[in-house]
Amino acid sequence: MIIKNVARVLSPGGRGARLSILIFHRVLPRVDALFPQEQDARRFAEVLSWVGRWFQVMPLDEAVLRLRNETLPARAAAITFDDGYADNATHALPILLHHGMVATFFVATGFLDGGRMWNDSIIEAVRGCRGKVLDLRDVGLGIHPVESNPQRCIAIVALLRQIKYLEPARRREAVAFVKATVGVNLPEDLMMSSKQVIQLHQAGMQIGAHTCSHPILTRLPDAEALNEIKGSKLALESLLGDPVNLFAYPNGQPGKDYQAQHARMVQQAGFIGAVSTSPGAATRQIDVFQLPRFSPWDAGSFRYGVRMLANMLSVPATAV
Repeated sequence: MIIKNVARVLSPGGRGARLSILIFHRVLPRVDALFPQEQDARRFAEVLSWVGRWFQVMPLDEAVLRLRNETLPARAAAITFDDGYADNATHALPILLHHGMVATFFVATGFLDGGRMWNDSIIEAVRGCRGKVLDLRDVGLGIHPVESNPQRCIAIVALLRQIKYLEPARRREAVAFVKATVGVNLPEDLMMSSKQVIQLHQAGMQIGAHTCSHPILTRLPDAEALNEIKGSKLALESLLGDPVNLFAYPNGQPGKDYQAQHARMVQQAGFIGAVSTSPGAATRQIDVFQLPRFSPWDAGSFRYGVRMLANMLSVPATAV
């Protein structure tokens, strides 16, 4: 009750409301030894039980519209997923339905039906590496011990950090080199099929756009960035036969991964709102095309709730 009561004080509804938007990526069937902090089904069900007690969870599109017209209810929250992983349909969906909650799934359309995101190629390559070290000095990516899961995790974090902000062509070359060096078959079923996206939509979930190829928008010419934004919207609307009104910026850090002109592109493309990965809660003063998102990482309910309350007082960053 403490968390719920404080949340009501911090977000009383109407003009004083604050919208808390949670962000997830995957819901695994069991704990991943490489990434034990990643959501698994048991953990996700536990988190939803807490959030459902403390907040009024609502569809994101409704929340955006009510934030704009100052009718958002007290303790409002929304749930989002990024990228379009298959486990969103196989594991997250049943848990959401059990709790009677609607989530918005932001899908990068270029990876549907057997595609794989570049970062997952790195993760799965390092996971499958059987040598003592992964030597990538020929492409300037260093040498990495990979004998144990902790070492593999350190190697993955280091490689993702080095590769993420490369120009798109160089990023593809670096990923291809890592895959060729390791020489293992990588999974082709990590991302959703078109049928699974339709399944989510028919189950009452919301589908949002997340570009086609998940680029860092600031690394693209404006024309290419606009094509990525519009292309994902059109592809999803063609698949679902319904409007797609919400957008998520890849990686999502304001001023680094997207700029103010990208927010204007999103608005011009016909979306009603967009989400970043800046922490904080949205108020009526926030740009609805730069809505903040945050998810605590604490294992216990009280600490998780306190971190959500603290986040409600954070001032979100925006691109200007």
